[in-house]
Amino acid sequence: MTSRSPLTMVPATDRVTVVCLAGALDADCRVQLARQLTRHLDRAVRQGHRLILDMMAVPTVDEAARQTLRNETAHLAGAPVLVVATPELRKELEQDDLPGARLHGTLIEALTSLPPAPAPGGPARPPRYGNPPAEADHLRREIFGLRAKARTSGLIGIAQGMLIARYGLPGPDAAFALLREGSQQCNVPLRVLASAAVTAPPPQTEAHWFAGRGTHAPPPDSAFLRSYGGDVTDRRQLLAAALDTAIAVSEADAGEVHLTDPAQDHALFLEGHRGLDADYWDEVALVTGAPVVCAVAQERLQPVAVPDVAADEALAAHPAGQALLAAGCRAVYSEPMITPEGYCTGTLTLHRNGPGIWPAATRRTELARLAADVAAWRSWYRRTVVLDALEHLHRSRPGRGARNR
Repeated sequence: MTSRSPLTMVPATDRVTVVCLAGALDADCRVQLARQLTRHLDRAVRQGHRLILDMMAVPTVDEAARQTLRNETAHLAGAPVLVVATPELRKELEQDDLPGARLHGTLIEALTSLPPAPAPGGPARPPRYGNPPAEADHLRREIFGLRAKARTSGLIGIAQGMLIARYGLPGPDAAFALLREGSQQCNVPLRVLASAAVTAPPPQTEAHWFAGRGTHAPPPDSAFLRSYGGDVTDRRQLLAAALDTAIAVSEADAGEVHLTDPAQDHALFLEGHRGLDADYWDEVALVTGAPVVCAVAQERLQPVAVPDVAADEALAAHPAGQALLAAGCRAVYSEPMITPEGYCTGTLTLHRNGPGIWPAATRRTELARLAADVAAWRSWYRRTVVLDALEHLHRSRPGRGARNR
């Protein structure tokens, strides 16, 4: 369990608690794993919940950690813990008899394996999924939201801890309230503000987080921002416009935009999508490496084209690639957003239903120009809008007259 992505708990429904684990589980974290499992299992029992361990971000589990998992869950054979893991990790876990655990490939699969909950004091309810397509889509969207909360709760928790220590706040609730107020007042997403609070240097003076910033630089003068014509401080709307432009330019059937997060090892976070199947965008909500196409483009700092997903052995075997094929997508093209300093700050990824070499060369040139414009905007946004939000947070802290800690 890594310090960057700690074990976190997210209530999924009124019957389930999801606990997310990340990082290699080995002998060094055995004691912590046992303690956390006991705590969350006890809490789930008190709340009448079933426990799901989301281990999709766990690459390996050694023998000592498997023994811990077996010991802590053995008594639950009648109502086992549901473990969600990658195919590779499931093979590792299957090496041992785990009577108190059941392995699943996705959160949706784990949730739908649960029996219908009985009504209080009455007989069992009829199945929830009377309208399978609508219910399945609702469930996917619910799980996507839960995954998003789980992925960001660790980062927000770190930011809360830093604010508590820095400003002498009474506890996590006060720190969260300060973050939320700054997010709402400055129209900066809570995760983005938390990431900035974690990665920025400490406040420089009592009155200012960043002393001597001077006059704000204007937003970059680019073809995309001129055609956009909207509020350049509205992150969500601008990214949506960029994605729509990319889809139109490339004549794609669908698309997605990811941005990096410096507080989480520059992992790619899904910021918007068009025309994508829910199973796919759940897989790419957080991308940390190949063979997912956007991660390859980020790593290479150059566009990546996959003319036929089915013919790409590594991608076709990956859950994201499998979700693409199931949705009828065959060709993918990802354009990295490269800043003037040469850093990848995100990706624009386009999808087409038919296989083939695509987009055309002239379209690729237009996409590269658009990606560069969005990268330049994001650099400006982080230097101005996000730093303004940190300044607001610093000025709005409770007991501002007290000396900073």
